Amino acid sequence: MPSPAPVLITGAGQRIGLYCAKRLLAEGQAVIASYRHERPGVQELRELGATLLPADFSNEAGILAFIDRLKGHTDSLRAIVHNASSWQAEVAGQEAAAMTEMLGVHVLAPYLINLRCSELLRASEPADIIHISDDVVRKGSPRHIAYCASKAALESLTLSFAARLAPAIKVNGIAPALILFNPEDDAAYRTRALAKSALGIEPGSEVVYQSLRYLLDNPYVTGTTLTVNGGRHVK
Repeated sequence: MPSPAPVLITGAGQRIGLYCAKRLLAEGQAVIASYRHERPGVQELRELGATLLPADFSNEAGILAFIDRLKGHTDSLRAIVHNASSWQAEVAGQEAAAMTEMLGVHVLAPYLINLRCSELLRASEPADIIHISDDVVRKGSPRHIAYCASKAALESLTLSFAARLAPAIKVNGIAPALILFNPEDDAAYRTRALAKSALGIEPGSEVVYQSLRYLLDNPYVTGTTLTVNGGRHVK
């Protein structure tokens, strides 16, 4: 049965976040979604009945402004799904700016939102926090060091907040690998990417939603990050 308290999904204007928000809405679950840029998906969620809140998670001021905005719209939350993500190229001479932006989105925003919105979650039973990480954390990345490091820090937040907020709030993560290609990805790239996993498929967003649903519904899982990578770790 849907909770009367809304689920917050950050970065829900496109791709996986948009899909999960739409699935929750279709089940009758109220949704609050954050977005940084206006996209067709943002308007689609509005038309489906979601509450849309603008947010800039790249700096402390933007994060705190979002928290105030959120508290002005609801006094309870069924769950927080930290889906907002940033990928910044580590260009020579601009590495610090890239790292700072990604740490803001992947670490500081979840950290401050979890700390300052835990009372909203405690007003709902059950209550969950779910961090969307990345399978790249499992082995690191020589080409995307800052992105990988910031997502690794997010997985560390999962463990720390699971301990801090138990038993009232479960805290878990999902670490996907390839889920959806981009329209501009060419055939050669797609072939190489599919070959990295044992299952060799482009699964689509539903597999992330299934993982999200499992974590929301299971009362005995906390401090866990689910790997959704098609068997990349055994290839």
